[in-house]
Amino acid sequence: MTKRIGIHLGTAGGAWKTVQRAREIGANTFQFFSSSPRMWKAPSVDPANGEKMREERNKLDVGPLVIHTSYLVNVCSQNEDVRQKSIGAFRGEIERALAWGAEYLVLHPGSWKGLTREEGLRLAAESITKAIDGLPWQGTPFTILIENTAGAEFSLGGSFEQVAELVERLRKTAPVAVCLDTCHTHVAGYDLVSEEGYKETLKQIAASVTFDAVRVWHCNDAKAELGSKLDRHEHIGQGTMGVEPFRRLLNEKKFAHCAFIAETPVDEEGDEERNVRVMKSLVKK
Repeated sequence: MTKRIGIHLGTAGGAWKTVQRAREIGANTFQFFSSSPRMWKAPSVDPANGEKMREERNKLDVGPLVIHTSYLVNVCSQNEDVRQKSIGAFRGEIERALAWGAEYLVLHPGSWKGLTREEGLRLAAESITKAIDGLPWQGTPFTILIENTAGAEFSLGGSFEQVAELVERLRKTAPVAVCLDTCHTHVAGYDLVSEEGYKETLKQIAASVTFDAVRVWHCNDAKAELGSKLDRHEHIGQGTMGVEPFRRLLNEKKFAHCAFIAETPVDEEGDEERNVRVMKSLVKK
């Protein structure tokens, strides 16, 4: 099976044209925002553009297609107005993901500040269930991916166990699996850097979310230290993690089914291609 390696890309000029751009920089999978990540509402997808996306992906063998949910969405907010807006916005995200033919839609579970952790989990599950209710996802490859977070106080998903709990609550009502982020994992306190720490972290993944449920790895080095809970992405191999954790993950048989997608900074022209090239260079032939 061909290793799936890609990066988050902008959609200037049209989202379906991003397929060609991904190929030009050496990627065979990619992620994008289906709307502004800072706005609640977005226009629907022109069916003709959705079809063009499918045609280009089939022609160039690019996939899976991953869409990242807007940062505004907080499905476990204690504020009822914010939560209702989040449900509506997330429903729009699902509709657009289906229109684009995306396999995965990544969601940060949100913040339960002002509530208990249990209340946060309950509200998140209820909100996601409400958002997808009645939408035609059955029979498609579409799956919602719950992403682990950096471990900040009140942030739902700061541990593998919290991600696993939310996934379990959703299994009967929504297509759901997991996205793990290397930077989030590192700053949340899970050691991917040392060989012993890496083995222990894999044990914790196996005991919680499970290997099969992990469909995407967001590959980001970290500007901050292990356990710092500061979510600051760095170019692969240039942060506090270094290159070895990425080499291990990209060659890990337990994650052979995963797509590996960088969300690294774009500090200068060519950074996207350079990070893809670094990841590809780490794969054993």
